[in-house]
Amino acid sequence: MKVVFRVDASVWIGSGHVMRCLVLADELVSHGHDVSFACLPLEGDMRAFIGERGFNVITLTAPDQVVKLAHDADYAAWLPKPIPDDAHDFIHHVHAADVVVTDHYAIEKQWHEIVRARLNCKIVAIDDLVRTHCADMIIDQTLGRQASDYQAAGANMLAGSDYALLSRSFSRQRECALSRTLARHDPRVLVSMGGVDAPNATLNVLEALYPHVNATFTVLLSPRAPHYHEVKQWCSNHDNVNHVDFVTDMASLMMSHDIAIGAPGTTSWERACLGLPNILVPLADNQKMVCEQLVKHHAAIKVTLDEIPTRLLHAYQTILNRWEALKAANLALCDGRGVKRVVFELEQLWRDNVNSYRLERASSQQDIELVYQWQCHPNTRKYALNPSTPTWEQHYEWMSAKLHAINDYFYMIVERYSGKKMGAIRLDRLRAEHYLVSIFVDPTRYGKGVGAQALAIIDLIHPDVTVHATVLKENIPSQRLFQKACYQQIDEETYIRQPIQ
Repeated sequence: MKVVFRVDASVWIGSGHVMRCLVLADELVSHGHDVSFACLPLEGDMRAFIGERGFNVITLTAPDQVVKLAHDADYAAWLPKPIPDDAHDFIHHVHAADVVVTDHYAIEKQWHEIVRARLNCKIVAIDDLVRTHCADMIIDQTLGRQASDYQAAGANMLAGSDYALLSRSFSRQRECALSRTLARHDPRVLVSMGGVDAPNATLNVLEALYPHVNATFTVLLSPRAPHYHEVKQWCSNHDNVNHVDFVTDMASLMMSHDIAIGAPGTTSWERACLGLPNILVPLADNQKMVCEQLVKHHAAIKVTLDEIPTRLLHAYQTILNRWEALKAANLALCDGRGVKRVVFELEQLWRDNVNSYRLERASSQQDIELVYQWQCHPNTRKYALNPSTPTWEQHYEWMSAKLHAINDYFYMIVERYSGKKMGAIRLDRLRAEHYLVSIFVDPTRYGKGVGAQALAIIDLIHPDVTVHATVLKENIPSQRLFQKACYQQIDEETYIRQPIQ
Protein backbone atom coordinates (compact mmCIF):
# COMPACT_ATOMS: atom_id res chain seq x y z
CA MET A 1 0.00 0.00 0.00
CA LYS A 2 1.40 3.37 -1.03
CA VAL A 3 0.41 6.04 1.51
CA VAL A 4 1.05 9.78 1.12
CA PHE A 5 0.51 12.21 4.00
CA ARG A 6 -0.52 15.78 3.16
CA VAL A 7 0.45 17.73 6.27
CA ASP A 8 2.24 20.97 7.11
CA ALA A 9 4.08 22.52 10.04
CA SER A 10 5.06 26.14 10.59
CA VAL A 11 5.50 28.77 13.25
CA TRP A 12 1.71 29.29 13.29
CA ILE A 13 0.53 25.73 12.58
CA GLY A 14 2.89 24.17 15.12
CA SER A 15 4.34 20.66 15.06
CA GLY A 16 1.54 18.49 16.45
CA HIS A 17 -0.03 17.50 13.12
CA VAL A 18 3.29 16.29 11.71
CA MET A 19 4.20 14.46 14.90
CA ARG A 20 1.02 12.39 15.02
CA CYS A 21 1.30 11.63 11.30
CA LEU A 22 4.84 10.38 11.92
CA VAL A 23 3.50 7.98 14.56
CA LEU A 24 1.02 6.55 12.06
CA ALA A 25 3.70 6.47 9.36
CA ASP A 26 6.11 4.50 11.56
CA GLU A 27 3.44 1.89 12.27
CA LEU A 28 2.53 1.62 8.58
CA VAL A 29 6.18 1.07 7.64
CA SER A 30 6.45 -1.67 10.28
CA HIS A 31 3.61 -3.41 8.41
CA GLY A 32 5.54 -3.19 5.13
CA HIS A 33 3.78 -0.22 3.54
CA ASP A 34 5.40 2.55 1.46
CA VAL A 35 5.01 6.00 3.06
CA SER A 36 5.81 9.53 1.82
CA PHE A 37 5.03 13.05 3.05
CA ALA A 38 3.96 16.02 0.92
CA CYS A 39 4.56 19.40 2.59
CA LEU A 40 4.70 23.09 1.73
CA PRO A 41 7.96 24.96 2.36
CA LEU A 42 6.96 27.32 5.18
CA GLU A 43 8.74 29.21 7.94
CA GLY A 44 9.36 26.74 10.75
CA ASP A 45 8.36 23.69 8.70
CA MET A 46 9.52 20.16 9.57
CA ARG A 47 10.55 18.79 6.18
CA ALA A 48 14.14 18.19 7.31
CA PHE A 49 12.96 16.51 10.50
CA ILE A 50 10.63 14.19 8.56
CA GLY A 51 13.50 13.30 6.24
CA GLU A 52 15.77 12.54 9.19
CA ARG A 53 13.13 10.09 10.39
CA GLY A 54 13.71 8.14 7.16
CA PHE A 55 10.72 9.23 5.07
CA ASN A 56 10.61 10.55 1.53
CA VAL A 57 9.52 14.20 1.60
CA ILE A 58 7.85 15.73 -1.44
CA THR A 59 8.24 19.51 -1.36
CA LEU A 60 5.18 21.14 -2.87
CA THR A 61 5.30 24.44 -4.78
CA ALA A 62 5.98 27.35 -2.45
CA PRO A 63 3.17 29.90 -2.06
CA ASP A 64 3.50 33.23 -3.85
CA GLN A 65 3.08 35.14 -0.61
CA VAL A 66 2.94 34.53 3.12
CA VAL A 67 -0.52 34.86 4.62
CA LYS A 68 -0.59 36.06 8.23
CA LEU A 69 -3.20 34.65 10.57
CA ALA A 70 -5.87 37.10 11.70
CA HIS A 71 -6.41 35.07 14.90
CA ASP A 72 -5.67 31.63 16.38
CA ALA A 73 -8.68 30.02 14.68
CA ASP A 74 -7.94 31.48 11.24
CA TYR A 75 -7.42 28.01 9.80
CA ALA A 76 -8.01 29.04 6.18
CA ALA A 77 -4.74 31.01 6.37
CA TRP A 78 -2.84 27.79 7.16
CA LEU A 79 -2.93 27.12 3.41
CA PRO A 80 -1.46 30.23 1.72
CA LYS A 81 -2.93 29.39 -1.70
CA PRO A 82 -6.38 28.47 -3.06
CA ILE A 83 -7.50 24.95 -2.17
CA PRO A 84 -7.83 23.79 -5.83
CA ASP A 85 -4.31 25.05 -6.57
CA ASP A 86 -2.89 23.03 -3.66
CA ALA A 87 -4.83 19.91 -4.70
CA HIS A 88 -3.62 20.07 -8.30
CA ASP A 89 -0.08 20.82 -7.15
CA PHE A 90 -0.25 17.73 -4.92
CA ILE A 91 -1.42 15.61 -7.86
CA HIS A 92 1.37 17.00 -10.06
CA HIS A 93 4.05 16.03 -7.53
CA VAL A 94 2.62 12.75 -6.23
CA HIS A 95 1.32 11.09 -9.44
CA ALA A 96 -0.07 7.97 -7.71
CA ALA A 97 -1.16 6.73 -4.28
CA ASP A 98 -3.36 4.02 -2.80
CA VAL A 99 -4.24 6.09 0.27
CA VAL A 100 -3.87 9.84 0.86
CA VAL A 101 -4.00 10.97 4.49
CA THR A 102 -4.69 14.64 5.21
CA ASP A 103 -4.07 16.25 8.60
CA HIS A 104 -4.60 19.93 7.96
CA TYR A 105 -7.22 22.37 9.24
CA ALA A 106 -7.37 24.16 5.86
CA ILE A 107 -7.91 21.02 3.77
CA GLU A 108 -11.32 19.39 3.59
CA LYS A 109 -14.05 18.30 1.15
CA GLN A 110 -13.11 20.27 -1.98
CA TRP A 111 -9.47 19.18 -1.83
CA HIS A 112 -10.47 15.56 -1.19
CA GLU A 113 -12.84 15.49 -4.17
CA ILE A 114 -10.21 16.77 -6.59
CA VAL A 115 -7.47 14.39 -5.42
CA ARG A 116 -9.72 11.32 -5.20
CA ALA A 117 -11.04 11.90 -8.74
CA ARG A 118 -7.58 12.23 -10.29
CA LEU A 119 -5.63 9.61 -8.31
CA ASN A 120 -8.47 7.11 -7.79
CA CYS A 121 -7.27 6.65 -4.19
CA LYS A 122 -8.75 6.20 -0.75
CA ILE A 123 -8.94 9.41 1.30
CA VAL A 124 -8.34 9.45 5.06
CA ALA A 125 -8.88 12.65 7.05
CA ILE A 126 -7.39 13.21 10.49
CA ASP A 127 -9.44 15.89 12.21
CA ASP A 128 -10.32 17.42 15.59
CA LEU A 129 -12.82 20.08 14.59
CA VAL A 130 -15.78 18.26 12.94
CA ARG A 131 -15.14 19.83 9.55
CA THR A 132 -16.65 18.66 6.24
CA HIS A 133 -14.83 15.88 4.39
CA CYS A 134 -15.21 13.71 1.34
CA ALA A 135 -13.28 10.81 2.87
CA ASP A 136 -13.38 7.04 3.11
CA MET A 137 -12.21 7.23 6.72
CA ILE A 138 -12.19 10.01 9.33
CA ILE A 139 -10.02 9.77 12.45
CA ASP A 140 -10.84 12.07 15.36
CA GLN A 141 -9.04 11.10 18.55
CA THR A 142 -10.81 13.72 20.68
CA LEU A 143 -12.12 12.35 23.96
CA GLY A 144 -15.92 12.24 23.87
CA ARG A 145 -16.14 12.53 20.11
CA GLN A 146 -18.96 10.47 18.53
CA ALA A 147 -19.20 9.22 14.96
CA SER A 148 -22.57 10.96 14.72
CA ASP A 149 -20.85 14.33 15.24
CA TYR A 150 -19.72 14.17 11.59
CA GLN A 151 -21.97 14.41 8.56
CA ALA A 152 -19.96 11.92 6.51
CA ALA A 153 -22.12 9.40 4.70
CA GLY A 154 -20.21 6.24 3.84
CA ALA A 155 -17.08 7.16 5.80
CA ASN A 156 -15.59 4.75 8.31
CA MET A 157 -15.53 6.81 11.53
CA LEU A 158 -12.82 6.19 14.11
CA ALA A 159 -13.89 8.49 16.92
CA GLY A 160 -12.58 8.91 20.45
CA SER A 161 -9.34 8.48 22.37
CA ASP A 162 -9.20 4.73 21.67
CA TYR A 163 -7.77 5.89 18.34
CA ALA A 164 -5.22 8.36 19.73
CA LEU A 165 -2.07 8.20 17.62
CA LEU A 166 0.69 7.48 20.13
CA SER A 167 4.06 5.89 19.42
CA ARG A 168 4.75 2.29 20.42
CA SER A 169 6.84 3.42 23.37
CA PHE A 170 3.63 4.48 25.16
CA SER A 171 1.91 1.10 24.94
CA ARG A 172 5.18 -0.49 26.10
CA GLN A 173 5.35 1.80 29.14
CA ARG A 174 1.65 1.38 29.91
CA GLU A 175 2.15 -1.76 32.00
CA CYS A 176 4.62 0.06 34.27
CA ALA A 177 2.32 3.07 34.44
CA LEU A 178 -0.48 0.98 35.96
CA SER A 179 1.56 0.68 39.17
CA ARG A 180 3.34 4.07 39.24
CA THR A 181 3.52 5.96 42.56
CA LEU A 182 4.05 9.57 43.62
CA ALA A 183 7.36 10.86 44.95
CA ARG A 184 5.46 13.24 47.20
CA HIS A 185 8.33 14.87 49.10
CA ASP A 186 10.17 15.92 45.97
CA PRO A 187 7.75 15.78 43.02
CA ARG A 188 9.17 15.84 39.52
CA VAL A 189 7.31 18.33 37.34
CA LEU A 190 7.37 18.28 33.53
CA VAL A 191 6.56 21.59 31.81
CA SER A 192 5.79 21.05 28.12
CA MET A 193 3.75 23.56 26.15
CA GLY A 194 4.31 22.17 22.66
CA GLY A 195 6.86 22.87 19.98
CA VAL A 196 6.23 26.61 19.61
CA ASP A 197 4.54 28.13 22.71
CA ALA A 198 4.03 31.55 21.11
CA PRO A 199 2.59 33.22 24.26
CA ASN A 200 5.54 32.06 26.40
CA ALA A 201 3.35 30.12 28.82
CA THR A 202 6.43 28.10 29.80
CA LEU A 203 8.16 31.03 31.45
CA ASN A 204 4.92 32.24 33.04
CA VAL A 205 4.45 28.83 34.66
CA LEU A 206 8.02 28.69 35.96
CA GLU A 207 7.91 32.17 37.46
CA ALA A 208 4.56 31.52 39.14
CA LEU A 209 5.38 28.08 40.59
CA TYR A 210 9.11 27.66 41.10
CA PRO A 211 9.58 30.01 44.12
CA HIS A 212 6.76 28.38 46.10
CA VAL A 213 7.24 24.61 45.79
CA ASN A 214 9.81 21.98 46.64
CA ALA A 215 10.08 20.21 43.30
CA THR A 216 12.41 19.31 40.45
CA PHE A 217 11.47 20.76 37.06
CA THR A 218 12.12 19.58 33.54
CA VAL A 219 11.31 22.10 30.81
CA LEU A 220 10.81 20.77 27.28
CA LEU A 221 10.99 23.53 24.68
CA SER A 222 12.48 23.32 21.19
CA PRO A 223 14.70 25.87 19.44
CA ARG A 224 11.76 26.49 17.07
CA ALA A 225 9.95 28.37 19.86
CA PRO A 226 10.18 32.18 19.63
CA HIS A 227 11.01 32.49 23.37
CA TYR A 228 13.51 29.61 23.37
CA HIS A 229 16.61 31.59 24.40
CA GLU A 230 14.80 33.50 27.13
CA VAL A 231 13.46 30.28 28.68
CA LYS A 232 16.78 28.47 28.30
CA GLN A 233 18.60 31.29 30.09
CA TRP A 234 16.04 31.32 32.93
CA CYS A 235 16.46 27.59 33.45
CA SER A 236 20.25 27.83 33.56
CA ASN A 237 20.00 30.46 36.33
CA HIS A 238 17.88 28.32 38.67
CA ASP A 239 18.65 25.16 40.62
CA ASN A 240 16.64 21.97 40.10
CA VAL A 241 15.49 23.11 36.67
CA ASN A 242 16.64 21.18 33.61
CA HIS A 243 15.95 22.43 30.10
CA VAL A 244 15.63 19.92 27.24
CA ASP A 245 15.45 20.85 23.56
CA PHE A 246 13.99 17.59 22.28
CA VAL A 247 13.51 13.98 23.34
CA THR A 248 13.20 10.88 21.16
CA ASP A 249 11.49 8.90 23.93
CA MET A 250 8.69 11.03 25.33
CA ALA A 251 7.15 8.04 27.12
CA SER A 252 10.21 7.46 29.27
CA LEU A 253 10.43 11.19 30.03
CA MET A 254 6.81 11.22 31.21
CA MET A 255 7.29 8.07 33.25
CA SER A 256 10.12 9.76 35.14
CA HIS A 257 7.85 12.61 36.25
CA ASP A 258 4.95 12.88 38.69
CA ILE A 259 3.05 15.90 37.40
CA ALA A 260 2.81 17.55 33.99
CA ILE A 261 1.90 21.11 33.10
CA GLY A 262 1.12 21.60 29.44
CA ALA A 263 -1.21 22.48 26.61
CA PRO A 264 -4.11 20.11 25.82
CA GLY A 265 -2.89 18.86 22.46
CA THR A 266 -1.85 15.34 21.40
CA THR A 267 0.30 15.12 24.52
CA SER A 268 -2.96 14.96 26.50
CA TRP A 269 -3.42 11.38 25.31
CA GLU A 270 0.23 10.58 26.02
CA ARG A 271 -0.18 11.77 29.61
CA ALA A 272 -3.46 9.88 29.94
CA CYS A 273 -1.96 6.63 28.67
CA LEU A 274 0.73 6.79 31.35
CA GLY A 275 -1.53 7.99 34.16
CA LEU A 276 0.33 11.30 34.54
CA PRO A 277 -1.81 13.86 36.45
CA ASN A 278 -1.67 17.23 34.76
CA ILE A 279 -2.54 20.90 34.76
CA LEU A 280 -3.79 22.12 31.38
CA VAL A 281 -3.05 25.56 29.98
CA PRO A 282 -5.01 25.99 26.70
CA LEU A 283 -3.03 27.94 24.11
CA ALA A 284 -5.28 27.69 21.05
CA ASP A 285 -8.96 27.71 20.18
CA ASN A 286 -8.87 24.15 18.81
CA GLN A 287 -7.79 22.84 22.26
CA LYS A 288 -11.00 23.89 24.01
CA MET A 289 -12.96 20.65 23.62
CA VAL A 290 -10.02 18.46 24.64
CA CYS A 291 -9.56 20.59 27.75
CA GLU A 292 -13.26 20.51 28.62
CA GLN A 293 -13.46 16.75 28.23
CA LEU A 294 -10.38 16.07 30.35
CA VAL A 295 -11.73 18.29 33.13
CA LYS A 296 -15.16 16.66 32.81
CA HIS A 297 -13.55 13.21 33.26
CA HIS A 298 -11.64 14.45 36.35
CA ALA A 299 -8.31 13.75 34.63
CA ALA A 300 -6.88 17.30 34.71
CA ILE A 301 -7.20 20.79 36.17
CA LYS A 302 -7.53 23.76 33.83
CA VAL A 303 -5.67 27.04 34.35
CA THR A 304 -5.93 29.72 31.66
CA LEU A 305 -2.99 31.87 30.60
CA ASP A 306 -4.40 34.84 32.51
CA GLU A 307 -4.91 32.73 35.63
CA ILE A 308 -1.34 31.40 35.88
CA PRO A 309 -0.16 34.00 38.44
CA THR A 310 -3.21 33.55 40.70
CA ARG A 311 -4.42 29.93 40.30
CA LEU A 312 -1.46 27.78 39.28
CA LEU A 313 -0.08 27.20 42.78
CA HIS A 314 -3.49 26.15 44.10
CA ALA A 315 -3.97 23.82 41.13
CA TYR A 316 -0.57 22.25 41.80
CA GLN A 317 -1.44 21.60 45.44
CA THR A 318 -4.76 20.08 44.38
CA ILE A 319 -2.94 17.74 42.03
CA LEU A 320 -0.76 16.52 44.91
CA ASN A 321 -3.78 15.95 47.15
CA ARG A 322 -5.77 14.09 44.47
CA TRP A 323 -2.87 12.39 42.70
CA GLU A 324 -4.08 8.78 42.90
CA ALA A 325 -7.58 9.62 41.69
CA LEU A 326 -6.21 11.73 38.84
CA LYS A 327 -3.82 8.93 37.88
CA ALA A 328 -6.67 6.43 37.65
CA ALA A 329 -8.87 8.86 35.70
CA ASN A 330 -6.12 9.38 33.13
CA LEU A 331 -5.38 5.67 32.74
CA ALA A 332 -9.06 5.05 31.97
CA LEU A 333 -9.03 7.40 28.98
CA CYS A 334 -6.35 6.01 26.67
CA ASP A 335 -4.36 2.76 26.46
CA GLY A 336 -1.77 3.78 23.85
CA ARG A 337 -2.91 1.21 21.26
CA GLY A 338 -4.81 3.62 19.01
CA VAL A 339 -2.26 3.55 16.19
CA LYS A 340 -2.55 -0.24 15.96
CA ARG A 341 -6.33 0.04 15.73
CA VAL A 342 -6.03 2.70 13.02
CA VAL A 343 -3.57 0.67 10.91
CA PHE A 344 -5.82 -2.39 11.14
CA GLU A 345 -8.76 -0.29 9.91
CA LEU A 346 -6.64 1.28 7.15
CA GLU A 347 -5.61 -2.13 5.86
CA GLN A 348 -9.24 -3.30 5.80
CA LEU A 349 -10.17 -0.10 3.92
CA TRP A 350 -7.40 -0.62 1.37
CA ARG A 351 -8.49 -4.21 0.76
CA ASP A 352 -12.18 -3.22 0.60
CA ASN A 353 -12.69 -5.93 3.21
CA VAL A 354 -16.34 -5.30 4.09
CA ASN A 355 -16.91 -8.88 5.21
CA SER A 356 -14.57 -8.74 8.18
CA TYR A 357 -15.10 -7.91 11.85
CA ARG A 358 -13.83 -5.11 14.07
CA LEU A 359 -13.45 -4.77 17.82
CA GLU A 360 -15.17 -1.91 19.66
CA ARG A 361 -14.97 -1.22 23.37
CA ALA A 362 -18.09 -2.43 25.19
CA SER A 363 -19.67 0.57 26.88
CA SER A 364 -23.44 0.70 26.80
CA GLN A 365 -26.41 -0.72 28.64
CA GLN A 366 -27.27 -2.50 25.40
CA ASP A 367 -23.89 -4.27 25.47
CA ILE A 368 -24.50 -5.45 29.04
CA GLU A 369 -27.92 -6.81 28.10
CA LEU A 370 -26.66 -8.50 24.93
CA VAL A 371 -23.80 -10.27 26.68
CA TYR A 372 -26.25 -11.45 29.34
CA GLN A 373 -28.44 -13.01 26.65
CA TRP A 374 -25.43 -14.90 25.29
CA GLN A 375 -24.30 -15.94 28.76
CA CYS A 376 -27.71 -17.38 29.57
CA HIS A 377 -27.93 -19.49 26.42
CA PRO A 378 -27.60 -23.23 27.15
CA ASN A 379 -24.87 -23.67 24.54
CA THR A 380 -22.79 -20.99 26.25
CA ARG A 381 -23.22 -22.47 29.74
CA LYS A 382 -22.40 -25.95 28.42
CA TYR A 383 -18.68 -25.14 28.18
CA ALA A 384 -18.41 -22.20 30.61
CA LEU A 385 -15.82 -22.51 33.38
CA ASN A 386 -18.67 -21.72 35.77
CA PRO A 387 -21.71 -23.71 34.55
CA SER A 388 -24.16 -21.83 36.81
CA THR A 389 -26.21 -19.17 35.04
CA PRO A 390 -25.74 -15.79 36.77
CA THR A 391 -28.72 -13.69 37.79
CA TRP A 392 -29.26 -10.38 36.01
CA GLU A 393 -28.14 -8.51 39.12
CA GLN A 394 -24.95 -10.58 39.38
CA HIS A 395 -24.18 -10.09 35.68
CA TYR A 396 -24.92 -6.36 35.73
CA GLU A 397 -22.65 -5.77 38.72
CA TRP A 398 -19.87 -7.90 37.23
CA MET A 399 -19.92 -6.40 33.73
CA SER A 400 -20.34 -2.82 34.94
CA ALA A 401 -17.18 -3.26 37.02
CA LYS A 402 -15.38 -4.77 34.02
CA LEU A 403 -16.27 -1.82 31.81
CA HIS A 404 -14.72 0.59 34.32
CA ALA A 405 -11.59 -1.48 35.04
CA ILE A 406 -8.43 0.31 33.90
CA ASN A 407 -6.44 -2.95 33.80
CA ASP A 408 -8.73 -4.99 31.53
CA TYR A 409 -10.19 -4.89 28.01
CA PHE A 410 -13.78 -5.74 27.09
CA TYR A 411 -14.48 -5.64 23.34
CA MET A 412 -17.61 -6.27 21.32
CA ILE A 413 -17.03 -8.17 18.06
CA VAL A 414 -18.83 -6.16 15.37
CA GLU A 415 -19.65 -7.25 11.84
CA ARG A 416 -18.23 -4.54 9.61
CA TYR A 417 -20.86 -4.23 6.88
CA SER A 418 -23.94 -4.48 9.10
CA GLY A 419 -22.67 -3.05 12.38
CA LYS A 420 -24.26 -5.99 14.18
CA LYS A 421 -22.58 -7.23 17.36
CA MET A 422 -21.69 -10.91 16.99
CA GLY A 423 -19.84 -11.61 20.21
CA ALA A 424 -17.50 -10.30 22.87
CA ILE A 425 -13.85 -10.88 23.71
CA ARG A 426 -12.15 -9.96 27.00
CA LEU A 427 -8.59 -9.58 28.15
CA ASP A 428 -8.35 -9.74 31.95
CA ARG A 429 -5.00 -8.68 33.37
CA LEU A 430 -3.38 -11.44 35.44
CA ARG A 431 -0.14 -9.58 36.15
CA ALA A 432 2.16 -7.22 34.28
CA GLU A 433 2.13 -8.10 30.55
CA HIS A 434 -0.01 -11.23 31.06
CA TYR A 435 -3.74 -11.40 30.19
CA LEU A 436 -6.43 -14.09 30.24
CA VAL A 437 -8.61 -14.16 27.12
CA SER A 438 -12.31 -15.10 27.14
CA ILE A 439 -14.70 -15.22 24.18
CA PHE A 440 -18.51 -15.13 24.01
CA VAL A 441 -20.06 -15.61 20.58
CA ASP A 442 -23.69 -15.12 19.70
CA PRO A 443 -24.99 -18.73 19.82
CA THR A 444 -26.64 -18.21 16.42
CA ARG A 445 -23.18 -17.46 14.94
CA TYR A 446 -21.31 -20.56 16.09
CA GLY A 447 -19.09 -22.03 13.38
CA LYS A 448 -18.92 -18.79 11.35
CA GLY A 449 -15.32 -17.88 12.22
CA VAL A 450 -16.24 -15.04 14.58
CA GLY A 451 -13.93 -16.22 17.37
CA ALA A 452 -11.03 -16.88 15.01
CA GLN A 453 -11.20 -13.37 13.52
CA ALA A 454 -11.48 -11.83 16.98
CA LEU A 455 -8.32 -13.64 18.13
CA ALA A 456 -6.52 -12.49 14.97
CA ILE A 457 -7.42 -8.86 15.71
CA ILE A 458 -6.22 -9.27 19.31
CA ASP A 459 -2.88 -10.41 17.86
CA LEU A 460 -2.69 -7.15 15.87
CA ILE A 461 -3.75 -4.77 18.65
CA HIS A 462 -2.09 -6.56 21.60
CA PRO A 463 0.95 -8.28 20.05
CA ASP A 464 3.34 -7.37 22.85
CA VAL A 465 1.69 -9.17 25.78
CA THR A 466 1.35 -12.82 26.77
CA VAL A 467 -2.19 -14.12 26.35
CA HIS A 468 -3.48 -17.10 28.34
CA ALA A 469 -6.60 -19.17 27.70
CA THR A 470 -8.37 -21.78 29.81
CA VAL A 471 -10.56 -24.24 27.89
CA LEU A 472 -12.43 -27.21 29.35
CA LYS A 473 -11.14 -30.46 27.85
CA GLU A 474 -14.72 -31.31 26.80
CA ASN A 475 -14.89 -28.12 24.71
CA ILE A 476 -13.39 -29.52 21.50
CA PRO A 477 -14.45 -26.59 19.23
CA SER A 478 -12.66 -24.05 21.45
CA GLN A 479 -9.57 -26.25 21.72
CA ARG A 480 -9.40 -26.30 17.92
CA LEU A 481 -9.96 -22.54 17.84
CA PHE A 482 -6.89 -21.81 19.99
CA GLN A 483 -4.77 -24.44 18.25
CA LYS A 484 -5.51 -22.85 14.85
CA ALA A 485 -4.71 -19.44 16.35
CA CYS A 486 -1.20 -20.80 17.14
CA TYR A 487 -1.63 -20.89 20.91
CA GLN A 488 0.71 -23.34 22.62
CA GLN A 489 -1.07 -26.03 24.65
CA ILE A 490 0.46 -26.28 28.12
CA ASP A 491 -1.80 -28.95 29.57
CA GLU A 492 -5.28 -30.38 28.98
CA GLU A 493 -7.03 -27.08 29.63
CA THR A 494 -4.38 -24.34 29.35
CA TYR A 495 -3.19 -22.51 26.23
CA ILE A 496 -0.78 -19.62 25.84
CA ARG A 497 0.27 -17.17 23.14
CA GLN A 498 3.66 -15.59 23.64
CA PRO A 499 4.34 -11.97 22.56
CA ILE A 500 4.49 -11.69 18.79
CA GLN A 501 6.91 -8.75 18.72
